Amino acid sequence: MKMDVEKIFRMKGGVGKTSYSKNSSLQKKASDKVKYITLETIEQVYLTAKPKSLGIADLGCSSGPNTLSNIREIVDAIEEISRRTLQPAPEFRVYLNDLPTNDFNAIFQALPDFYGGLKNGRSNQGAPPSIYIAGYPGSFYGRLFPDNCLHFIYSSYSLHWLSRGLYDETCRPINKGSIYISDNSPPEVPKAYSKQFQEDFSLFLHSRSKELVSGGGMVLILLARKGPSHIDRGNSFFWEILYRSLASLVRKGDVEEEKLDSYDVHFYAPSKEELEDLIKKEGSLKLEGVEMFEIEKDVCDGSATSYGTRVAMTVRAIQESMIAHHFGDAIVDDLFDIYGRMVDEEMAKEDIRPMTSVVVLRKL
Repeated sequence: MKMDVEKIFRMKGGVGKTSYSKNSSLQKKASDKVKYITLETIEQVYLTAKPKSLGIADLGCSSGPNTLSNIREIVDAIEEISRRTLQPAPEFRVYLNDLPTNDFNAIFQALPDFYGGLKNGRSNQGAPPSIYIAGYPGSFYGRLFPDNCLHFIYSSYSLHWLSRGLYDETCRPINKGSIYISDNSPPEVPKAYSKQFQEDFSLFLHSRSKELVSGGGMVLILLARKGPSHIDRGNSFFWEILYRSLASLVRKGDVEEEKLDSYDVHFYAPSKEELEDLIKKEGSLKLEGVEMFEIEKDVCDGSATSYGTRVAMTVRAIQESMIAHHFGDAIVDDLFDIYGRMVDEEMAKEDIRPMTSVVVLRKL
């Protein structure tokens, strides 16, 4: 049975223990690592265009604290440039986009504190900037905004999610025995994943090129892989561990084998070469650069929680909506307890090193 990704997939909302809000520190660490790239890109756009009203979109914003933190850093950077150049600061139009099932309310409830933080400590800097923030639900695989209305687009840890799962012409899954590309996958599986990513990413680029003003910039952060092989001890291995965790529940009789065979993750980690080729082939935006990096593992975060448990909580906050819909809520706690233990066991043998790419684009 096909799963409607747009209606079901969402980060875990709210601010509870298993929410995305409480379990997105790994994503924050990555965005902080390349913050200088993000800020340099929007600063260049601002200095070139000097708009009175600066349009910014965060695509795949989710509902945790990272989104407003990123916006605050962008606002501070543009204000500082305005002071240095003796220009009045622009107004900021900020559009927060995610799928319609996203917990936008959690973001809106955090706005009073966000605006209050902007006002504090500004006795020597005048009034706070005018910032107009709006939720913009919808899939970014297609048009979202009017023509030429955005100066800067930012997307962090979103574009590796595909618009749909993969099925054959009879609507049956094509990857029995795996939930992502693995050694057990038939040759057509990596081709199908790659083809779907090409379609999605090309549509994303084409849509954004219409919405950006001339000279506008875009920074995209997404999970990736090193080299041509889809199977590595990186992002693909975390999915292998999730498959093993589900398989252990099949052996216990808690999950039907048929259910596991019909589940796949709508995820794809492209290589640097794939990204460069796709951007060149689509042709609507100029590629400024693609960088690849690893996030160093925090052995200890100051608590008694193991690394595997922290990874499990992060994956749960991302995947729970899909897993609960497909397998039922009852297995979720046990599944991620097993997953956390398996991650710790594997890390004791050898590090798992997920790769991330940051892509900088500009509209000429």
